[in-house]
Amino acid sequence: MHFELAFVLIFAIATAVAIAARYFKIPYTVALVVAGLLLGTFKAFEPPHLTKELLFAIILPGLLFEAAFHVEFRKFWKNKMAIHALAIPGLLASAGLTAFILTRVVDGLDFVHGFGMLSALVFASVIVSTDPIAVVALFKSLGAPKRLLILVEGESLLNDGSAVVLFTLIVAVATGGQFTVGGALFDFIKVFGMGVLMGSAVGFAVAQVIKRVDDAMVEITLTVIAAYGSFVLAEHFHYSGVIASVVAGMLCGNWATHEGMSPATRIAVESFWEYLAFALNSVVFLLIGLEVQLSSLLASWKPILAAYVAVMVARAVVVYGVSALLRFTKEKMPWTWSAVLTWSGLRGAISMVLVLGLPTDFPHRELLVNMTFGVVVLSIIFQGLTMAPLLRKLRITGLKDAFQEQYELARGRLGAIHAAQAALESMRRAREIPGDVVTQLEKDYQEKEVVAEKELTALKQQSMRFHEEEHQEAVRRVLIVEKAALLKAYQSATIGKEAFARLTADLDERIAAADAAENHVPPEGETPAVAGAASA
Repeated sequence: MHFELAFVLIFAIATAVAIAARYFKIPYTVALVVAGLLLGTFKAFEPPHLTKELLFAIILPGLLFEAAFHVEFRKFWKNKMAIHALAIPGLLASAGLTAFILTRVVDGLDFVHGFGMLSALVFASVIVSTDPIAVVALFKSLGAPKRLLILVEGESLLNDGSAVVLFTLIVAVATGGQFTVGGALFDFIKVFGMGVLMGSAVGFAVAQVIKRVDDAMVEITLTVIAAYGSFVLAEHFHYSGVIASVVAGMLCGNWATHEGMSPATRIAVESFWEYLAFALNSVVFLLIGLEVQLSSLLASWKPILAAYVAVMVARAVVVYGVSALLRFTKEKMPWTWSAVLTWSGLRGAISMVLVLGLPTDFPHRELLVNMTFGVVVLSIIFQGLTMAPLLRKLRITGLKDAFQEQYELARGRLGAIHAAQAALESMRRAREIPGDVVTQLEKDYQEKEVVAEKELTALKQQSMRFHEEEHQEAVRRVLIVEKAALLKAYQSATIGKEAFARLTADLDERIAAADAAENHVPPEGETPAVAGAASA
């Protein structure tokens, strides 16, 4: 079958699966993998293979950039300790613990002869990165806390790069390279750090050009250059292309869009990347299912099951360990969130492509491929299908009252009206539009504003939670203004160092309390049920 015809079939199947998944209310990515498994079992057609070239040249940069593009940097940075702890030292600890558990189980139960620590480390480095695509979509549809969404997505954005670097180092050792702890640490920091620098350079350069042009098609093209150019540049010099694309995406999404794009262009850019992410996800998850040979997996079911248990135990130990350490910081989280973070650690295409990239004569290669494919399929199907019930069981989500959707619609509508009024005021000052036209439009929007305000007021009378959320948001913004004013007063010598320190410490405590309220972190001693209700 021709390559072009195979891709037309893939998109046709993905469209049918998307419609069916919406109808039966199951996660789209899980449905794609199941469809791929069925098609592959019945040999429906010869698909393109999920190769490293396909993933790294076409799929991965686009998916990473799109995810990073929509991550709000302020919220990401507010959770920097948790995200970095899970994505870098947590990933290394998870890989080591997975390998340790696996060697003990495989050796103790005599599943495979000669499967030592080095082979287990190769598997652990392959499987340790998480793929949150299915989980993030589910979180958004169920209205999970935004901070929990940031933690899952932020960790995955960073640990993809960490896992690729770790895999490269371990395979180099396994194939005869020399290993020292200091050398491995230096290489890891160099590859990761240079990826950050190259992504920053490309993202900054593209943002500068975007600020100087006003053409939606050109600006969309520039973001594509940022996504794929940063990846290719970093990979060319043997640094982390994954991290480079993530950093470039954050720069473009948090800086270029706000500083250099008009509202119309921003909508066009976001629509383009939303569709591209849908298309790439459709391809990659369908190919995951098509790549798997069920007969081969069933023949290795014992080591696959042992590997899955080892991966989940290691993940749980690391997540709960990080959560325990965060209890002493302002980034603490409820223990119920630790359970969700553990269960949301689905594995995806990167793991499969990395293991397929092992040399053909690598020891236990076939077993490593089967274990990786088995764990990926189990995590996507089993964890993907049980994530929603888990969220409801832990009372983290699924407890929205009947007025939540109406409230979000009304508040979004009012925000859009205010933005339009600000634009009209700007047009009036610049004399871009005749005054009588602006006056009529302002009158129309004032009427819309009155209607929206009345709707919001009525909804807030139905549920006090809406008023509390708005109050918390306003309190936090005011405290940030207070802190900026204190810094300005200190720099101008209006107040002394001691007064500045005391006032700033007091403000920091109040800001931390406002952050906790905004993120629905329960106070010490509050039950999970109460916390879940608050976060719904």
